[in-house]
Amino acid sequence: MSLEIERKWRIDTRADLPAPLPSGKHIQQGYLAVGKDEVRLRKKGDTCRLTIKRGAGLVRREVEVELSSAQFAALWPLTEGRRVEKVRYAVDYAGCVIEIDEFDGALKGLILAEVEFPDRDAAESFRPPPWFGRELTGASEWSNARLAIDGVPQGET
Repeated sequence: MSLEIERKWRIDTRADLPAPLPSGKHIQQGYLAVGKDEVRLRKKGDTCRLTIKRGAGLVRREVEVELSSAQFAALWPLTEGRRVEKVRYAVDYAGCVIEIDEFDGALKGLILAEVEFPDRDAAESFRPPPWFGRELTGASEWSNARLAIDGVPQGET
């Protein structure tokens, strides 16, 4: 089991993103289980994975298992009502990779940025670029699982 050390931000508008963005990858993501632990299916390009995440906040435990397309297709119907679709762009910045997710479907218009780090010190010392909006790290209502089930938190646009 590995650790995922990640911070997350909201990007206010597409106009705030750096230009030009590199080519993005379409992602279909659905949740088999949500709670203290998450069990997620993801198809990114031709790659299918089952991911289990344990914990919340900056540091979580994570295990990923590659699936065949047939295995993904067999499990996908179980995620009905708990899905997100997005395009992910990877942008290099200050020795890190910023993953920018631009959502489709019911979450169209939502843009989030995530940065993974090798350790807690690197995460805590990271200074985000000026185009980042409000930090959402640890805000459970902004997790992809909660967004898939509940949509954008009330009072947010």
